Amino acid sequence: MTADSRRGLAIWVVACALGAGLTLFAAGRDWAKVTMGGVAGGPASTVPVSGGTLVPVLTPLALAAAASAVAVLATRGLWRRVVGAVLALCGVGAAVAAATGVSAASGPAAAEAAARQSALALSGQAAAQAVWPWPAVALAGGVVLALTGLVACVRGGRWAAMSARYDRPGSRREAAASGDRAMWDALDEGVDPTADPVKHDKEK
Repeated sequence: MTADSRRGLAIWVVACALGAGLTLFAAGRDWAKVTMGGVAGGPASTVPVSGGTLVPVLTPLALAAAASAVAVLATRGLWRRVVGAVLALCGVGAAVAAATGVSAASGPAAAEAAARQSALALSGQAAAQAVWPWPAVALAGGVVLALTGLVACVRGGRWAAMSARYDRPGSRREAAASGDRAMWDALDEGVDPTADPVKHDKEK
């Protein structure tokens, strides 16, 4: 693998880690704050709602994307492109889920999630307010993951697999062992292994 390919692979790995990290971190932050009316005239309560609660599919998609990124490094050829496509789809799904959460953070879905989370009855006075910038951060992370998947599909064939570093020493050892066997076989036949093979064939 050339220096440019190694540099490109390193940038790709960093981008994958950044995209998955942003999405997972943002999913754990508060995306909405819901103010719910108190029971029997009691004081109102404010319930925070995280992105993972508001959009439950977001965290699994980010984890699947991270696993796909590792699988890209472990595969090669057609399988690498297939896994890259899976990574891109996970990124698109995460971006769509985050975009859905942006609108849901200030709507009835946030109020319903807050009611489930706090085990309080949803009243007519519930009001949801979106909390920024975490929905946008998750959306950006999903876009980055989708782009890394596309890059893996297009340029992944130029990258070496993780097993490549272990394959080469073995191949060299096998070649050396084969050369040693050939030398001993030549000595057993009374042939000088250091002699010119063309000259030896003419003498025969």
